Amino acid sequence: MAYKISICIPAYKRTAYLRRLLDSIVIQSFKDFEVIVSDDSPDNSVQQLCEEYTDCFKLAYYKNSVALGTPANWNFGISKANGEWIKLMHDDDWFANANALAEFAKHTDKSKFIFSAYTNHYENGTTKTVYLGTFWKLKIVKEPAILIAENVIGPPSVTMIHHSLKERYDERLPWRVDIEFYNRILKQTGSYFYISQPLINVGISESQVTQSCLYKPEVELPEGYILLQKQGTKSLRNILVYDAWWRLLRNMHVVTRQQLEQYGNTSWPNVIVKMVSDIAKIPPAFLRIGPFSKLFMILSYLKNRKTIS
Repeated sequence: MAYKISICIPAYKRTAYLRRLLDSIVIQSFKDFEVIVSDDSPDNSVQQLCEEYTDCFKLAYYKNSVALGTPANWNFGISKANGEWIKLMHDDDWFANANALAEFAKHTDKSKFIFSAYTNHYENGTTKTVYLGTFWKLKIVKEPAILIAENVIGPPSVTMIHHSLKERYDERLPWRVDIEFYNRILKQTGSYFYISQPLINVGISESQVTQSCLYKPEVELPEGYILLQKQGTKSLRNILVYDAWWRLLRNMHVVTRQQLEQYGNTSWPNVIVKMVSDIAKIPPAFLRIGPFSKLFMILSYLKNRKTIS
């Protein structure tokens, strides 16, 4: 391959954020990389910014004549990569220090899927460093669908994958797109390597796609249906996956089959229909109390587990 690592950046207008990312790339001690910017912006602001960095490192700029959107623009950038490894970086995220890329490169003999700890940077100035808890380390390999309970890997910027993994992000899924992608990667590799150092800074804002989709049935139900179609329902035998679905349906106040079907999907798995029926039998006041909701979920799980195929 031409480079060890391809850093793929899907961009859209936010040049101040992108400059921060590009500046963090300039200082990297590891130099065997290329940068690919795929631009959805309606103007030339991103292109002008990229031109400032062409003497700093190998940078290939691609302008999308029609905006591809998330995550199609991610896939487009990846398609242009020439590196042995692919490092997707969102334009509002950046490397935590000058040796971050070197740390990723140092562990490329461990697995074809690598990810690191990271630090969330919120708009109000606060930060939170996120590590992979011991509880999850074996569970995400044994049953990758468990990521629907909690995305303990993190956003795509904290990951790096080998070019031989031909999986791409499902463009139908603007909300659950990363966990569905990780599910397929983990099933294919059967392993990962985790770097416990926070190597990536992640910008968090209320305007992000992930924030705008939370608990909206018009988004969550069609995407959930696709997840079940792709992954099957067997994963619901895992109580953490079952609980994640319970909480999802509860928080969206889905209590009838008609609500499940109103967004075009009429062949929901029987276990989900039964779960909705169980939720409907519980007074909403009890569902709002965490321990009570958990107890009812366990009872529903025990009743329905043998029917999951």
